Amino acid sequence: MSSGKYAPVVENSSSMTLQGCLEECMEALDLFLNNHFSESLEKLRPRAKDSMYHALIYATVLEMQAMMTFQHEDIVSAGNTMKCAQEVCQRFRRKSGSLASKLSGDDLCEEQLHAEVCYAECLLQRAALTFLQDENMVNFIKGGIKVRNSYLIYKELHTFVQSRGPPTGPNHSQLEGGLFFGIGAFNLTLSLFPARILKILEFAGFSGDKEYGLSQLHQGALSHNLRSMLCALLLLCYYTFLSFILGTGEADVAEAEGLLKPFRLRYPRGAIFLFFAGRAEEIKGNIDEAVALFEDGCKAQQAWKQFHHMCYWELMWCFTYKRLWKMAYFYADLLSKESRWSKAMYVYMKAACLSMLPQGEARPFGENEVDLFRQVPSFKQKIAGKSPPTEKFAIRKARRYRASCPVRLPVPVLEMMYMWNGFAMISKRPELTKGMMETLLQAERTLQEAPANEYRLDDTCVIQLLKGLCFKNQGKMQAAEECFNTVYISEKKLKFDHYLVPNALLELGLLYIDLGRREEAIKILQKAKHNYKEYSMESRTQFRIHAALSKLKADTSDQGETTAL
Repeated sequence: MSSGKYAPVVENSSSMTLQGCLEECMEALDLFLNNHFSESLEKLRPRAKDSMYHALIYATVLEMQAMMTFQHEDIVSAGNTMKCAQEVCQRFRRKSGSLASKLSGDDLCEEQLHAEVCYAECLLQRAALTFLQDENMVNFIKGGIKVRNSYLIYKELHTFVQSRGPPTGPNHSQLEGGLFFGIGAFNLTLSLFPARILKILEFAGFSGDKEYGLSQLHQGALSHNLRSMLCALLLLCYYTFLSFILGTGEADVAEAEGLLKPFRLRYPRGAIFLFFAGRAEEIKGNIDEAVALFEDGCKAQQAWKQFHHMCYWELMWCFTYKRLWKMAYFYADLLSKESRWSKAMYVYMKAACLSMLPQGEARPFGENEVDLFRQVPSFKQKIAGKSPPTEKFAIRKARRYRASCPVRLPVPVLEMMYMWNGFAMISKRPELTKGMMETLLQAERTLQEAPANEYRLDDTCVIQLLKGLCFKNQGKMQAAEECFNTVYISEKKLKFDHYLVPNALLELGLLYIDLGRREEAIKILQKAKHNYKEYSMESRTQFRIHAALSKLKADTSDQGETTAL
């Protein structure tokens, strides 16, 4: 894929000024955003051992790739590269004393200031990889220590730069961009974490200021510097993903589209921006427009197949919202063959899509959902002794198919769609919600006509929870409330799906927020938060409860005391 046009000109890196290094790194990022991934890395690699910015951006590009492949060896490799980048940055830092004492002397040269912010960024990105690599407690603590050290550097640098008065030097905007990214990332991400997870990360007693974090990242995204793309990508992730998966499902699409606009103009075929533009359309309920953008994202480049997999995942859900089960199956099948992120999840989704087809209808490729459900546990991943929560959920749900005469799951696709907050995605399209309700009513009738079995009550409660979400989308608040309460009062009788009760309480709390019943909302959300443990997808539910309580400005800590960063 490489061509002479983009081949790097190698010169002695020590002869390059700080400004020269920054300009070359900006060119490399430009290549990256124009889908010239290999050329971008080629431009950075020759100086990655002796220029702090080349080292940092080279490692950042590899980290982005690792986060998309989700493959253990890629994550380890990116972590090692980031560690090398940190060592390069260390060589440019002032050697004596703590950062506070270095800064108090006011005699750090420009290069040393840049070295501090690059060093902090390496620590921050290494922490992100540590959390991604393993979900065990030791790694959480290791990552937490890196996060703390990084945060302290950013905090002291920020105070120092603020106290120095008007900016000086041609590269000050680049330094400022690094601070916008670091301070913004900390405040935004820590504001999303429930207190109990902050404790694990050794951030007990702290919480981020979400609004301040967003404002810092916006300033960084709108200024022309090396970190503007990182600031924009983090904001786009927040507006189009995190606010759904870990929040209350109220994405600010206008903000996302405002951020995307200049990047879409500058990089019209940039795969990353086509992907986020598709996600924005999906959130608005414009499913056909989203499908077109995700397909464009796949056509835009062939170098990194991981981009395709991200698009396939979204296309699978787009066709799920439209109840085009065979098309959704097609993308789950592609993912199961090409992506190594979670084969158990993809095979489960293949089986789930097929199970939504009428009994007598021919299955694609002659596949059978019962056989596929039975295969799900064999694809379980073990990363440091643990498997991802979504995989555990899929394996648990598929367990009933091990019996010689299995009891079929009533609506497995819609249940998994709930786990990714998909009902919020279709809330702006009445015809999509109406279709989902028809599917749920048919499943309810089938369940009532089937012989009684040990799963009957749990299956009924799954349908009630999902019907409640459809009623809420339709503005039928009383009917929604009744559905959620039906699940809640069934608590003692549930045998398998214990996750349903805290989630029904969460949805009831969100419903009360919409109805202006603040005190009732707080009470029920606190009950969901404190009274239930050890259920499927618990951390995801806890994140969403935390987001709902934060929205109400209610106490979100376990002890009742937090300190803003």
